[in-house]
Amino acid sequence: MRPGVQVRPAEPGDLPEIVDLCLVARAESTVGAQLCSNDRERLRQQIGTLLATPGGQVLVGTLDGRTSGLLLGRLVGPSPFTDEASLTLEALYVAPEARRRGLGHALLSGALELAAEAGASEVYAAPLPGARGMLRFFARLGFAPAAAYRVVSTSSLQRRLAGDSAGAPVVRRGAARGLEDLIARRRQVRAAARSETAEVRFVPPAASADQPRRSAMSMQVSRAVQTRRDSGSSTTTS
Repeated sequence: MRPGVQVRPAEPGDLPEIVDLCLVARAESTVGAQLCSNDRERLRQQIGTLLATPGGQVLVGTLDGRTSGLLLGRLVGPSPFTDEASLTLEALYVAPEARRRGLGHALLSGALELAAEAGASEVYAAPLPGARGMLRFFARLGFAPAAAYRVVSTSSLQRRLAGDSAGAPVVRRGAARGLEDLIARRRQVRAAARSETAEVRFVPPAASADQPRRSAMSMQVSRAVQTRRDSGSSTTTS
């Protein structure tokens, strides 16, 4: 650890400075509103709750006696789904003026000691959104992508679930009926096409069907001509 750099577990008296750091991190992030609240009192209560929660870990990093970095984490497991414990880093932040001084490495070293004491086999990290420098920092230390988080407020989720539950059956029935109608129309078109093809294929040609009628017309014309010839001949002779 470099001279002037110190990491230790947070104490209740550190809460105001930790809140200040959280607000600086919020302002730096491109999605600050999703990162944490801008209400100082609410932030203080949330961090205090993390400190009091079993497995909750808060480390502060100081540079030349000034609080300039923080690490928020939780020890998780063993659980019904895994036999192993792990350390999840909710936030790791170093103030801009204290960067490149080894404070980030010191905070991670402190987290590693916590993981070792708890028998945790893995350390998970959730870098601040938009913090490219932090992403590169984790990548250099061997952190690999494992999963991605999405966030929604409980009230918004409740409204969306209620809306889907109320509207889903109607939408599904309409979609199903529309699909059935489409299939039925296509079947009717295909059946009509097959019927027309069958009529063209099996009905005798028009010329063959009209042949008897044409023969009868020819006979009538012949009789008429013969009659005219006979009448004309008698007139001429007289």
